[in-house]
Formats: sequence, C-alpha cells, structure tokens
Amino acid sequence: MAVSSPLLDVRGLTTVFAGTTGGRQGVVRAVDNVSLHVDRGETLGLVGESGCGKSATALSIIRLVQAPGRIDAGSIVFEGQDLTTIDEEAMRRVRGARIGFVFQEPMTALNPVFTVGDQIAEALTVHGMASRAEARRRAVEMLEAVRIPNPADRARDYPHQLSGGMRQRALIAAAIACKPSLLIADEPTTALDVTIQAEVLDLLKDMRDRFGLSLLLITHDLGVVSRLADRVAVMYAGRIVEEGPARDVLSAPAHPYTRGLLASLPGAAPGTRLTAIPGTVPDLAALPAGCAFAPRCADRRADCVARVPDLVPAGDGRRARCVLYPGEG
Repeated sequence: MAVSSPLLDVRGLTTVFAGTTGGRQGVVRAVDNVSLHVDRGETLGLVGESGCGKSATALSIIRLVQAPGRIDAGSIVFEGQDLTTIDEEAMRRVRGARIGFVFQEPMTALNPVFTVGDQIAEALTVHGMASRAEARRRAVEMLEAVRIPNPADRARDYPHQLSGGMRQRALIAAAIACKPSLLIADEPTTALDVTIQAEVLDLLKDMRDRFGLSLLLITHDLGVVSRLADRVAVMYAGRIVEEGPARDVLSAPAHPYTRGLLASLPGAAPGTRLTAIPGTVPDLAALPAGCAFAPRCADRRADCVARVPDLVPAGDGRRARCVLYPGEG
C-alpha cells in the first residue's frame, strides 16, 4: 500500500540574518538545517525557549522573514509544491488561502482602523473566494464558529473593543476563513490568562477536527503540547534536538535538553525549589563548537564539542541530536 506524502515537508531549512555583532559583520543562523514534517490531520508541536528559532521557522515556511533575514538553504514542500521556488505573487495565493497563520500578538496583528468583520471578509475577497456581500456574511459565520457571542454585533466592532481572548478568537477566524489545509499558530495563548488559554486551546482542537486542519503549533509551553500535539519537535539554538510522538517524548525524553525542560516544570512538593537548567541560552552569533547544549549539559562528554551531532534514532519512534545514542556518527 502506498504511503501518502506529508502535507508539509521541510528539509534542511536554514534562515540567516546578516548584521553586526561585537563590532564585527557576521551572519546569524536563526534556523539551522531544520527538517520537519506535518501529516494531513496531524498536530505537530514545535517547542523550545524564547529565541531558539521557533517563530523564525514559522515565518520562513510562509516566506515572511523580514530583511536582513533570508532563507539561505533548504526546501519547503507544501501539498507537493516547493514554496522556495515560486515567485511572490504565487506565494501570496498560498498565504491565507492554503496556509493560515495565527500571530503571537492579536492587538498588533489586527488592524486597529478596520472592523473585525471587515478584516475577516478581506481574507475571503483577496483570494477571490466570495463577493463583498457574501464575505461579510461569512465573516459573521466564522465569528460564530470560534464561539464569539453576538457575532453580528462583534463583526462591527474594532479590535480595541474586544477582550484579549476575543481578539485571539477573531484572529483564528480570519486564519481559517478560507479553509486552509494547514494552520500555523505561533504562541496562540501567550498573552492570555490561564482560563482563556484553556478556552483557546479547546477552540483550536475543535477547529482542527471540524475543518480537517493540520496544525503546526509553536509554543514554549509543554502543557500546551501535551494537550494538543500528536508529535513534538524540540528546538534549541536554531536546531531540532529531539522529535517524536508527543506521548513518548514527554514521558521519556531522549535529549538532555528536553529532560531539563520537563524537570523545570512546577509540580514538586510545596516548598521545594524549582529545578533549573544551569547556564544561559547561547548567543546564536557565537555558538559553542559541537553541540550547542554541551556547556549546560550534565551528560556532556569530550566528543560533544568535536562536531554538531546528527539527529539519529533514539527509540520509540523518536530521534535525538545527541552523542549518547548508538546511531550517532
């Protein structure tokens, strides 16, 4: 039986930013040889600390990296088409229509001078999917779909008239209005309180199931990953360091960095100190030799600094970028 190809297949993606660091001109590899895939109907969680390259990866996929950044290498195959080879006009037909995107900050992502309904309707009219009148009607339907009360009234509101949770719901409505195959959600719950976070996560799950979406969920919150993701990819210093089924990665992490992230979560006995990963995240402009995590790793060995490890099998369908595993090298 033939195996279907992934909906999204990213291979060897490298995104660089040119600039001056320490008085010297150089190039920072914000995304360093990243490979990942998202199958149809699947949710992939892309997780890691702030500054590890998660958002740069997402923006690279939809080719919205701003200068002085640029995609330097790799392929981004979506629905059988390599997005790195098409021109900007063709790419605009992909964004919004075939790939929806939910940005981190709903207040800055929504235009303050247009009503919420007009902004959702615009997504439909720009891609030629509805007349202006039909788009306005469907905008109200989408607000109802994302569980906003009194959607016809809210469609006439401006972003500042909505709560943070409602603005995030409106962003999701705009992102899925054209019924894309893939939805990329970049830290969709960051600015929300705990109760609203749970509601937004339930909404994303409902939208995924209802519209048959595939979801690339970008977050630093392992709780979010455990709640929604089928698989997880863990990033550190621009590289994928572990990837596999979410249940296996979270219950028995293979990479020392993933183990450190999980150990640092609250949940121990009251009054005990939180566990922290020693050291600090490295400067992407001055990465250490070999494994970027080696200076902070309790399991480091002499060969950790010899070269960058490969991403190799680590059991239970997982892969890890670590010299601890026999497949490495």
